Amino acid sequence: MLWDVNSVEPKVAGTPAPGWLTILGLSADSGIEWERVRAAQITALWRAALVRLAFSAMAAGIVFDGLKTQVASPLLFGWFALVILISGALALPALRQRQIPRFAASRSEIHRENVGLFASGLAWAALPLVLGLHANAYQLLVIFAALTVLMGGATFALSVAPLGAASFLLLTGAGLSWLMWRLDVPMIALLTLAYTTALTAASLSSGRSFILRKHGEFALREKSEVVSLLLREHEQSGGDWMWQTDTTRCLTHVTPRFAAMLRLNPAALEAKPFMQILAGDSWEQGNFSTALRELAEKMKGRQSFSALIIPIDIAGESHWWEISGSPRFDDGAGFSGYRGVISDVTEQRLSAEKITHMARFDPLTGMPNRLQMVEALGVAMREAEQWRRKCGIVIIDLDRFKPINDTLGHAIGDRLLVEVSQRLGALTTANEICARLGADEFAMIVKEVNEPGYLMRLAQAIITSLSRPYEIDQHTLYVGASTGTAVSPRDGNDVETLIRSADLALYRSKSAGGNSHTAYEPELHVNAEERRVLELALRKALERDELSLHYQPVVNAKSGLVESFEALLRWTNADLGNVAPARFIPIAEEARLIRPIGEWVLRTACREAMNWPATVRVAVNVSAEQLHDPHFISILVSALSQTGLAPNRLELEVTESIFLNEGTVAIETLEKVLAMGVRLALDDFGTGYSSLGYLSRTRFSTIKVDRSFVQSAAKKAPESIAIIRAVVALADSLGMATTAEGVETDEECKMVNALGCTRIQGYLFGRPMPAHEARKLFGAQGDRAVA
Repeated sequence: MLWDVNSVEPKVAGTPAPGWLTILGLSADSGIEWERVRAAQITALWRAALVRLAFSAMAAGIVFDGLKTQVASPLLFGWFALVILISGALALPALRQRQIPRFAASRSEIHRENVGLFASGLAWAALPLVLGLHANAYQLLVIFAALTVLMGGATFALSVAPLGAASFLLLTGAGLSWLMWRLDVPMIALLTLAYTTALTAASLSSGRSFILRKHGEFALREKSEVVSLLLREHEQSGGDWMWQTDTTRCLTHVTPRFAAMLRLNPAALEAKPFMQILAGDSWEQGNFSTALRELAEKMKGRQSFSALIIPIDIAGESHWWEISGSPRFDDGAGFSGYRGVISDVTEQRLSAEKITHMARFDPLTGMPNRLQMVEALGVAMREAEQWRRKCGIVIIDLDRFKPINDTLGHAIGDRLLVEVSQRLGALTTANEICARLGADEFAMIVKEVNEPGYLMRLAQAIITSLSRPYEIDQHTLYVGASTGTAVSPRDGNDVETLIRSADLALYRSKSAGGNSHTAYEPELHVNAEERRVLELALRKALERDELSLHYQPVVNAKSGLVESFEALLRWTNADLGNVAPARFIPIAEEARLIRPIGEWVLRTACREAMNWPATVRVAVNVSAEQLHDPHFISILVSALSQTGLAPNRLELEVTESIFLNEGTVAIETLEKVLAMGVRLALDDFGTGYSSLGYLSRTRFSTIKVDRSFVQSAAKKAPESIAIIRAVVALADSLGMATTAEGVETDEECKMVNALGCTRIQGYLFGRPMPAHEARKLFGAQGDRAVA
């Protein structure tokens, strides 16, 4: 075919030839080469702009002069003006900018040129379509000659833009063929059509050759620049060096850089066996590395090799070399030795080993990390299955580590973790693998569980060892440990299941207060599933309006009058029924739902208290999680201001655990609460980590005596009676009231009265009741709180 010009197209190795859509600019192309090709097309068009303008003007002038006597003047003048206007519009911008070098152009720029050529083709096609039908034979000959010559010139002048050239030729030729057909000269029409087709094909072929040649030139230039850049960079960095051997595999033409890397003179290496140089001191013993043996086999078989990593000893220092080489042959195809390159990859090797070590070992303690633990547990389980034995895992979590980390800093915390890892390492035998899972959590894999009590004894030994005091920077630190164990295959047939079983057992230990061990039982999985279901339902409890508050009265011990109500949260779910607070409150705290729920409780209780007499307060329980919320004070202020409740009518109840878990944060928040005029009550005093220190730092208005002391004292237990007396005496001395919880009988009421408690709360005076029942205690006409 006419446009098959592959013989003149430059090709770049490995680069497929672009398709016609790319050649014509109709498909998205990428790469700087195509931007340069488009710039070359536009430059070529602009360089011929003056010739094109002169040629078009001359052709139009000849046609105008030949037709002016026969064709209506307005049409002829209009056509002539249109041709001159389009030709000038195409030429003038090019004449102004043709001296400006262009290095890149977009597809839209080349398409602007194509549109201009298309418009020019329409103008010339209008000549035979509009004016040719009224011409005589002489004038038809002028039109035919002008258009055919114009098309021939366009084929060569416009082919650098093949789409524009083709559109110009096809429009002009189609108009001329149509004219010949209408004048009843079909043979001339067919010849004209054939002529147009040939010129269009030649234009496309020439344009394709131009574009491919330019693209090839730019692509080669780009690759040459890249190669030159890489060669200069390689030469400057000096990363590789050459080596060469003769037919006996002895070194020849030793380069200075090769000798310098071995810290020898080039003369000392000439004619030395290449393998001996690489083997070093191990040459005499024959104790070669696997990689060196592979290299010897390759050279013995005269095979090429690439990127072989060989360990090298140079003056007592370990190095790693990457060696590539290929055999050399003379003109007679005879073997003449080897030639290749060597790179020192010691730094890369050490970096890779460091990264591998970091990926598998804990950077702080040096113990295996979770990834390696999972792999080791998988190996232990497979071996246990193969030999019909059991293996196990102990998950260990430190107790009371977070307060140490928060108060003394992470540096002390990290050193404590290092000492913990050392104590665990001392307990580890060949039968165990110890790993740090993250934060303050560790694991110990037991490859073989010989007897039923083995894991329990190991867990107890771990708890005992980790509970001993630590001396770090003049600080005596105490942490405990909680453990959970699981045995394969009984508690899990795969790694994930076995770890999950041990985690469930650990969770039970933590829930029991820590410093204890729990072995996995199927019941734990049932409990975990129950907790999951409860958590999912609890997340939607607020929006479904499933939560409510009940109020339990707190009465004056002497008068029996109601002084306050404690707001108690209740949850009723359509599927689960009435869920006890002891079941869902811990879940709300762990799932971080206690903050929105606690805010709802606070606002609802304050709103309800406005329906009571002005002398009656409302007590709301607040968790440590809420006190740690930076927005808690603003929520409290908002609840009081929106409901109009006086601050002294609100009492927040907290437990002793907040001082242990939250420390300074809790105390600072409580100080802000007191500054607002809100009262504080210390709930369950004496059942947790009692300390007189925080009683002196925080101004509580009330100390609540736990119901367990009340019930024991009613049974004449001397310890409980003594404790209640001590609490009452302490409260009196600090100006605090005492509330006895859980009073259910007259005997208990008389007893706590006799012991000096100022307030009483319990079933004897009222169970927790809905809001409307609490209001009835004051009577329909009772005094109302002032809003």
